[in-house]
Amino acid sequence: MSRNERKAAEGGESAGRIRAGQGTRRIIYAVGGGLLLYAIGLALFGDRSADRENDGIETPEGRMVQAGSEPVHFTPPSEDTIPDGPVGDSIRRGRDIFANTPANAGEFVGNELSCANCHLDNGRRANSAPMWSAWLGYPTYRGKNDRINTMEDRIQGCFTYSMNGQDSPSGGPPPLGHDVYKDIQSYMYWMATGAPTGAKLEGGGYPKVEKPELGYDPARGAEVYAAHCATCHGTDGVGQRDLNGRPVFPPLWGPESYNWGAGMARIYTAAAFIKANMPLGQSNRLTDQEAWDVAAFINSHERPRDPRQAGPGLTVEEAYERFHKGDDIYYGQVINGKLLGTGTPVPERN
Repeated sequence: MSRNERKAAEGGESAGRIRAGQGTRRIIYAVGGGLLLYAIGLALFGDRSADRENDGIETPEGRMVQAGSEPVHFTPPSEDTIPDGPVGDSIRRGRDIFANTPANAGEFVGNELSCANCHLDNGRRANSAPMWSAWLGYPTYRGKNDRINTMEDRIQGCFTYSMNGQDSPSGGPPPLGHDVYKDIQSYMYWMATGAPTGAKLEGGGYPKVEKPELGYDPARGAEVYAAHCATCHGTDGVGQRDLNGRPVFPPLWGPESYNWGAGMARIYTAAAFIKANMPLGQSNRLTDQEAWDVAAFINSHERPRDPRQAGPGLTVEEAYERFHKGDDIYYGQVINGKLLGTGTPVPERN
């Protein structure tokens, strides 16, 4: 049996309205978090399997906290404490970018996702890779790009992969030094006000979900999806829009979702997010097995190609060997007779 055949058989909310044209309450964007997956990457996302081979606990921010350290409870500040003046203005802009990224940083977004889709309640919710925890994790080494990353580097990665910057109007993420990064980092810095540096925060990252003895199976996952996910995200995974055409429940696969380079494309990252956060408002409703299976189903569909493949002109097989080998991912596998990783057509934008 070939490797492809084996793989195929293996089976958010505080008060206030969002600015820049957002007329709905922020809970809508938490709802928009959906199964997504999500996510930024920052799944965040995208670290190679070598980053997991240690005796610590990996957070989605890539920071390793030694097992046995006692977690510290932390509550982020209320939005009514955002200061006035230039700093407060930057914090609010960062919040708005986070909540509705296509509306407030659309030049660099190539799909219909927002940061808040993977980091619920605009990055405030525990066990949803909250930003108050992520802020404390950088600078750090990341195996994904084999170098020390600053927080700005990390956010750029989210635009590259989770927001699929390659298909954005600008053709890529914001360049380093752009005001988008300054505003998002101002928001994150403010949200971490009072958080102890060097401590493991309770609810930081996504809780790890061990792979079940039965592994994962997209066929079983299709049943879980139909029962728990399709109502919001659609039977075809394209999500739902409000009367103004704005995404409310995010797309989980296809051209408007995250690309193959995003951390949420890894089945174990998606399973961790789903287990802790989905169905929305029903944390830990699914069993570990159901979370892994539905993550496998979602990630067994085609999505935009990995942007690291395009630059050097790599084939899917070459990109798999270079970037994805050792991960629980369907990139480079043949599912239902189709090689996944070839990508989706670039959506037409008005």
